[in-house]
Amino acid sequence: MSKKIINSKNIVNVKCVDFTFDGQGLAKYNDRVIFVPSLLIGEEAEVEVLYRKKDFDVGRIVKITKFSPSRITPKCACSTACGGCSFQNLEYSKELEYKREVAINTLKRIAKIEVGYPTIMGMDEPYYYRNKIQVPFGYDRQNRLVYGLYKFKTHDIIPINECSISSIEHVKILKDIKYLIESMKISAYREDEGKGILRHVLIRVGKVTKEIMVVLVVNEKNFKSKGNLVKELVKLNPEIKTVVYNFNERRTNVILGEKEEVAYGKGYIYDELLNVKFKISSKSFYQVNHDQCEKLYSLALQKADLKPDYSIYDAYCGIGTIGLIASKYVKNVDGVEIVKEAIFDAKENAKINNITNCNYRVGDAKDALLKKAYDVIFVDPPRKGLDPKFINQLLNSHPKKIVYISCDVGTLARDLGLLKKNYHIDSIDFVDMFPRTFHIETVVSMSLIRKG
Repeated sequence: MSKKIINSKNIVNVKCVDFTFDGQGLAKYNDRVIFVPSLLIGEEAEVEVLYRKKDFDVGRIVKITKFSPSRITPKCACSTACGGCSFQNLEYSKELEYKREVAINTLKRIAKIEVGYPTIMGMDEPYYYRNKIQVPFGYDRQNRLVYGLYKFKTHDIIPINECSISSIEHVKILKDIKYLIESMKISAYREDEGKGILRHVLIRVGKVTKEIMVVLVVNEKNFKSKGNLVKELVKLNPEIKTVVYNFNERRTNVILGEKEEVAYGKGYIYDELLNVKFKISSKSFYQVNHDQCEKLYSLALQKADLKPDYSIYDAYCGIGTIGLIASKYVKNVDGVEIVKEAIFDAKENAKINNITNCNYRVGDAKDALLKKAYDVIFVDPPRKGLDPKFINQLLNSHPKKIVYISCDVGTLARDLGLLKKNYHIDSIDFVDMFPRTFHIETVVSMSLIRKG
């Protein structure tokens, strides 16, 4: 339970000594820890204490009295308010150094492994890379229609005219949707009341194909001007290949509902990764940074040291991306994914590319390991990491190599601490999939040192 402090005299002078795990400045005063968004390491500032919790305070910058030489002007006007970015105001080279340092220290502390000084693959231009955006629509305190991104750790919508980490195609489409629903008198969703029509807009852009999908998440299945909205949107943006209505009538923070209706086009788009074509639907997991994803998968395949007679297992296979790309180098690929829609897309993607040595099925990642011996296993789990039962199966199935792709270095370190019992860590590399945020992707290659 936090207590809001509204007295403007709660001003303290602090020096930032570190970042939190999510990129906020961390400072101390009077033996209290205070988190200050947008304050950089080494900077000194006057800070207003906004919230006080049991173990820490939360503040905002009133005035910076000593600037970091690494501070830059953010590209986004709302970068200090929305929760999308952490490092818009930090030189990109320094951002990469910080991410690498945090990852190295986490692996040492939790997994008890010495990792040396791994490479980190950054972007030449770390902006406008996201091929997917999810934007809430609603009303501000003056009852004006707005769309944007949520203010840091709140559900207050910060209006945006641009987003410097999202594809430029998103901006015009969002503006057109706002114009159309205003002119057609289609209401936006009011979260506190559970009323209104348009809740979110999801846009996907194929980096190679340039195909665009728009998903309109609505609170009612039938409403006035439902058909005209789609018709006029496509007229204004002919590059849109498909429009889908997603129905979410629940009072929940989950963006997408279970049921959908294709309003225009086929309900999916295509894109390509490393010369393999992929079908992408509204709920497909597809990496948001196309160019860095190609670097990530190329690195993972290189570290796997694949051979023509190898059988590989693609755990958490999603729509089949890494397995289909790897298929031309090996004898066969088995992929397992718990999301049935993703497996449907994986099978379709194999057909589209005339790939016949990949088999996909719905199921838990650990189950297939009981039935077949594999030479290489790729794991690319969600942020929670690997299930302990799956780790036991890995240790008992004895693949020659494991390539672990991780989006959370903390859970990766926990899992490596268990896997190193039977596996030697050959290499660790970092890929900056999400520039200007605190996230980092890690690729770990491991080889079998003993059985049992």
